[in-house]
Amino acid sequence: MHLPHEAMLLRVFLGESDRWRHQPLYEALVLKAREMHLAGATVLRGPMGFGKSSRLHTAKILRLSMDLPLVIEIVDSEEKLREFLPVLDEMMQGGLVTLEKVQVIHYRAGNNVPPPPAT
Repeated sequence: MHLPHEAMLLRVFLGESDRWRHQPLYEALVLKAREMHLAGATVLRGPMGFGKSSRLHTAKILRLSMDLPLVIEIVDSEEKLREFLPVLDEMMQGGLVTLEKVQVIHYRAGNNVPPPPAT
């Protein structure tokens, strides 16, 4: 897959307990991004955060939260990410979505390692 040097970064901020049809929302979104052939998606789990409600979510030892903040990051062309936005709108009940221009420096699969020398 080829990514243009000028691409877009889609960030989805949500909670770990958010669901879509009895499935974790973050999982459903990543699977949908894969189904739509987006370049890739990464889910990041935060140890602490708050959103519009100002309710603090934390992973402190004495107060284990089951709703830690998550961020899904997806980089692809603007066109493909804009096609994904209606999916987000349908699946998300709350949260924050941002879109920003990024410059892609390097994008290739990591399995291009040369074989070891013959003995």
